[in-house]
Amino acid sequence: MTSKKNSSQVEVELPKNIQLGVDGMKITVTGGKGNLAREFKNQQITFTKKDNILLIKNNSKRKKETACLKTLRAHVINMIHGVTEGITYDMKIVYSHFPMTVKIDGKHVLIDNFLGEKNPRISDIHDGVTVEVNGADVKVSGLSKDAVSQTAANIEQVTKIKNLDPRVFQDGIYITSKDGKPVR
Repeated sequence: MTSKKNSSQVEVELPKNIQLGVDGMKITVTGGKGNLAREFKNQQITFTKKDNILLIKNNSKRKKETACLKTLRAHVINMIHGVTEGITYDMKIVYSHFPMTVKIDGKHVLIDNFLGEKNPRISDIHDGVTVEVNGADVKVSGLSKDAVSQTAANIEQVTKIKNLDPRVFQDGIYITSKDGKPVR
């Protein structure tokens, strides 16, 4: 999908079913599942589109600016992957002491009875992300890898256990796979 020409520019080959728009530092990607837009803030980088190739060029000779090229290329590739196939994180609800219940309430995930607590723990759902609870499985999906991964991380962090022995109290909601790749 990508290849490197020289150290001051990288290119991203675009699939046939993708429309990519460049407006200064704003990149808009449209695919079969929807569209994503992202504005980058680096002043030394320019984006140009030629046919089915996006060229990301560095206008500076500093190594720091050159290092940003691969990061920006990765962001664009993640956007393309999101609008063509979507991003999905799978999570597992684990409890041994107190049976917890997980519910979706609008833009929040409510975790009731976590370690016997009276008040529910609440985690936010980012825009464009859907969360589905099916028994002990939680599925977080959307188009933006940033939003999906941050939502899954928020759910995992809100059930983090503090001040108790983690060898005994292993209750929580844990990420089991990131976009089809199992987590070790």
